[in-house]
Amino acid sequence: MKQIEVTILGQSYLLGCPDGGEALLQAAVATVDQEMSAIRDAGKVKARERMAVLAALNLAYRLAERPAPATVAPRTLADSTATPAGAAESEALIESLIMRVDGILGNDGQLL
Repeated sequence: MKQIEVTILGQSYLLGCPDGGEALLQAAVATVDQEMSAIRDAGKVKARERMAVLAALNLAYRLAERPAPATVAPRTLADSTATPAGAAESEALIESLIMRVDGILGNDGQLL
């Protein structure tokens, strides 16, 4: 895993990135930067941590709003309960985003 430097809301961050995942990470960074900039530009929130939380919630809400694919094969989990693969992927993506935001904010601003 390599590290790449990105900029979100004018601040640089060094993020771990799997090989071949640079374009996807850059797209995610651009989305987060755009969301946080929109919140900042609205002028109601000043604290960077609050902007990050609101941006994460907005993005997670949009992700949850997406209609489920019409045909999704069930996925068996370790405890042998089945869940749609799309829901499991969404849950994993949200967890990954929360972990990244927590890492950026440090111990002072952990979401969960």
